[in-house]
Amino acid sequence: MTGVLVDSNVLIDVLGRDPVWEGWSADALRHASDEAPLVINPIVYGEISLGYASIEALNAALDVHQIRREPIPWPAAFVAGRAYRAYRDRGGSRTSLLPDFYIGAHAAVAGYRLLTRDPARYRASFPRLELIAPR
Repeated sequence: MTGVLVDSNVLIDVLGRDPVWEGWSADALRHASDEAPLVINPIVYGEISLGYASIEALNAALDVHQIRREPIPWPAAFVAGRAYRAYRDRGGSRTSLLPDFYIGAHAAVAGYRLLTRDPARYRASFPRLELIAPR
């Protein structure tokens, strides 16, 4: 089954009603859900949880959008580590990016498209990954 893995920035835009990105993110989320199931993993879940006082409130917000929760496959963890190492070998200096590599690797290993508004890093590290992103 194909799906669309949704990056946390898109969900934060929609759930937090971001004044700049909410429109694009909401439209992209709606179009993606018309084509395939929407999926998040524990990394995305943790990142978006910061805006909620309870797990029940977070789950209710996700349920409105019919977003399926899925674990990160073990092979994706390996791919994420390799992609992160390649990033660092290319001179990448930011050390807090490993979660993004898990997200990209999960989508790549599972055969999902990735809905994100931050495509540059994903394109560089996962060139065959199909992205849904602003141009």
